[in-house]
Amino acid sequence: MTISRATGRMLNDPVLEKSQRVRTPFAPRMLITDPNFYLVAIPVVLLSGVSKTGIPGLFGGMAVPLLALVIPPLQAVAIMLPILCCIDLFGLGAFRGAFDRRNMPILLTGLAIGIVVGSLIFRLVNQDMLRLLIGAIAIAFALNNLFGWAKNRPPAKASWPRGVVWSAVSGLTSFLAHAGSAPLMAYLLPLRLDKRIYVGTTVWFFFASNYAKIIPYAFLGQLDTTNLATSLVLLPLVPIGVKLGVLIQGKLDEHVFYQISYWALLALGIKLAYDGMTSP
Repeated sequence: MTISRATGRMLNDPVLEKSQRVRTPFAPRMLITDPNFYLVAIPVVLLSGVSKTGIPGLFGGMAVPLLALVIPPLQAVAIMLPILCCIDLFGLGAFRGAFDRRNMPILLTGLAIGIVVGSLIFRLVNQDMLRLLIGAIAIAFALNNLFGWAKNRPPAKASWPRGVVWSAVSGLTSFLAHAGSAPLMAYLLPLRLDKRIYVGTTVWFFFASNYAKIIPYAFLGQLDTTNLATSLVLLPLVPIGVKLGVLIQGKLDEHVFYQISYWALLALGIKLAYDGMTSP
């Protein structure tokens, strides 16, 4: 053991070096402590719960861009995944058995395709171009249903080709950018399902989608200790947001519900397109 004359500290002490290696970096990495992060994250988690069980798409796809204002985007994606998985469990409790049985096999087939493709091309796809493309589709679809020829057409019927394509795109964009709401809404909204069945179908679909991402995300290194600990701190907000969403959905007239949903899809499309065009 030697002592530095300049600092009075021991040098080449294996016990001290081990302590510094283990303890010094450990505490700061266990949890995000920046108050600015929580000023954004708390309303984001609450609104995510409201959107999931109230009006799907109303806040869909916006959680990660908002969190990315205060933390890196990939970290935002990782923190939101456990929270979304928890929201899904509460959503299943609120919409137990409420889903469209004709369309669920169609949607899950497309979802599986989208998740597999997303896992394979995760490092190859330009996510900004993907956001721009999906945003443009969502804008056109919403405007057509609000003001165009589709406004007065009869309800669409379940379709394997259309359903698999849209749900595969939803699975792909959900995996790559947490932006799966718009493609799914593009298929489900024209069916004009009972609003409870419609919301329940989206809840079950994204339950399957989010839980299917866990292993690939862990393999890609996105679920580290800091992100998981931060997610855990935010989890108590989940049941509050979910309950608010259920209350809102239960009080809305069917026509008003779908009008708000189309406007939400339009806003979501604009947001995705904007992100795709302006991201550096």
